[in-house]
Amino acid sequence: MREIAARRGDELDVVWKALSDATRRAILDFLRDRPRTTTEIVESFPHLSRFGVMKHLDVLRQSQLVHTREVGRQRVNSLNVVPIRQIYERWVGPFQELWSGELLRIKEIAESDRPAATRGSSRKRRKH
Repeated sequence: MREIAARRGDELDVVWKALSDATRRAILDFLRDRPRTTTEIVESFPHLSRFGVMKHLDVLRQSQLVHTREVGRQRVNSLNVVPIRQIYERWVGPFQELWSGELLRIKEIAESDRPAATRGSSRKRRKH
């Protein structure tokens, strides 16, 4: 079982590395609305050279976060959400259940610690 988890983790390592850079995350945010040409991406990041943007796109392609297809002389880049979903399922999903259970427990403790008079008066207010 650990080998399966380790192998899955290894597959996601390139995704984590790609997501670790703020510029690459900004490119993914830019692609969230719709596919964009490489020229559109370059123009949206004027502080970077075309070469710099291309290096970031290469990392995003290698991690499968971006798919690129050629349309005539243009390269159209689109967001691939599958690796992000895999990270969510691996890292967020299992903890979501844990946290919702903990929050319910905190709610029960908070409600049981209220004085009886306070609980009764709040119920009366709700009825009116």
